[in-house]
Amino acid sequence: MVEKKGLSYWLSHAGLILGVIVIGFPIWLAFVASTVTQSEIVSPPMPLLPGGEFITNYKEALFSGINAPVALMLLNSTIMALGIALGKIFISLLSAFAIVYFRFPGRQLFFWMIFLTLMLPIEVRIVPSYGVVAQFGMLNSYSGLIFPLIASATATFLFRQFFLTIPNELTEAARVDGAGPVRFFFDIILPMSKTNIAALFVILFIYGWNQFLWPLLITTDPSMNTIVMGIKQMFPSGDDNANWPVIMATSLLAMVPPVLIVIFMQKFFVRGLIESEK
Repeated sequence: MVEKKGLSYWLSHAGLILGVIVIGFPIWLAFVASTVTQSEIVSPPMPLLPGGEFITNYKEALFSGINAPVALMLLNSTIMALGIALGKIFISLLSAFAIVYFRFPGRQLFFWMIFLTLMLPIEVRIVPSYGVVAQFGMLNSYSGLIFPLIASATATFLFRQFFLTIPNELTEAARVDGAGPVRFFFDIILPMSKTNIAALFVILFIYGWNQFLWPLLITTDPSMNTIVMGIKQMFPSGDDNANWPVIMATSLLAMVPPVLIVIFMQKFFVRGLIESEK
């Protein structure tokens, strides 16, 4: 039986197409601007088709830059984002596992103390955090960029809620089979948590990638600049002229790693948000 496609079907698709156009058109303009010369951008009307300076502009962006090459800043941002995402997931898994499966005095108190740190983001505790990082000699280092940001009350809460859905019979069966806490964690908990881990990894990677204030504060060496800092530094101050093709090329390059992460982990990301595995 052939299903008739009514008005709602076509309206929904028209809405989706319109949304794609609204979101994609500025990105297309940025791409076009990254392939033309400076004079073509500042002289209206701006072209809507790519120009012939693609290789020149992207080569200048990747290997020249203002304070540091964009390729180096992309590497710094990738290391920082991966370190923050993996660190948050690792610590949150262990803390949630301890809170759910171990019985010790003050267990719930410790959980709520962790949860209350949601009211203390890095912007609130930035002065003491900077003091600690400086005392440990971690300024201008990857450890200084990563360690103050790897604790996550949100991830701990999400893993705790997921662990509470695991039937107690499974825990008892593992104990009868002689599985200790470590084996139970690696053989049962981790495989069941993989979709949740994937969903959190995507969110936390983008969180780490978009960090601006903390890297700006603790890095004075241009070789430790992140890509978000680099884009801001490319904008002119005073009467200086901006090199808009290179700025647009840098902005598009900064989008590539997060977009690739979302594309390659889309299936796990969606499953981790909508499924409740038991």
